[in-house]
Amino acid sequence: MKLKVYLSGEIHSDWRQEIMTGAADLNVIFSAPVTDHEASDDCGVTIMGPEDEKFWHDHKGAKLNAIRTRKGIEDADIVVVRFGDKYKQWNAAFDAGYAAALGKSLIVLHGPDHQHALKEVDAAALAVAERPEQVVEILRYVLS
Repeated sequence: MKLKVYLSGEIHSDWRQEIMTGAADLNVIFSAPVTDHEASDDCGVTIMGPEDEKFWHDHKGAKLNAIRTRKGIEDADIVVVRFGDKYKQWNAAFDAGYAAALGKSLIVLHGPDHQHALKEVDAAALAVAERPEQVVEILRYVLS
């Protein structure tokens, strides 16, 4: 069996690399959003031209990023959504909801300090992990 896993959520730590390195011996294909924050924010205006208002600047970028995100989530067997400590990740919550609405197997990854705030997201998940190593072990179990 081969799994397609989409790694969504915060981009300010190396959690994706930890999972990919830990799962290097597994039959898994990973995909993810653009994790270069500036490139992600500016893709719309870089490709389609500048905007005077920040709203439209962000709007263009969000729509282009949504093409990649939707494709990644729709193609995935499992969606992992990481909620970090540094910023509020509204996009991560949206991705988790989208994955749940599509009936995707959802793994949520966050620390214990987010348990209450993410209780509804956690309730939609098939697993809630606190560390990337736990995600690797879940993948290992599913594939064995």
